[in-house]
Amino acid sequence: QVQLVESGGGLVQPGGSLRLSCAASGTIFALNTMGWYRQAPGKQRELVATVTSGSSTKYADSVRGRFTISRVNAKNTVYLQMNSLKPEDTAVYYCNADIRTSWFTNMENYWGQGTQVTVSS
Repeated sequence: QVQLVESGGGLVQPGGSLRLSCAASGTIFALNTMGWYRQAPGKQRELVATVTSGSSTKYADSVRGRFTISRVNAKNTVYLQMNSLKPEDTAVYYCNADIRTSWFTNMENYWGQGTQVTVSS
């Protein structure tokens, strides 16, 4: 019923920029915190950044000052602007969201399918 669809990944040189997008679709009654996580080969999935419905943000120390998370509530969309990319940012990036599908249901957590970001010269 609910889908999170990411786009915007790809190959970029060190120091370059990419912008990821994630759109939530389906039966959405309420959309709370949205965020981005990433998983590099052989490593655990880690938090990159989150943004609440009131636009409060949180960042991992490794990306603070280089990445910016934002959202457009009217479009149920969250963005991740990534600047000054480093090879260690290479990972699959996953969109995440807390969504209620009706007045009668609890908030549930959803994941997107992931988009590959590769930073390499």
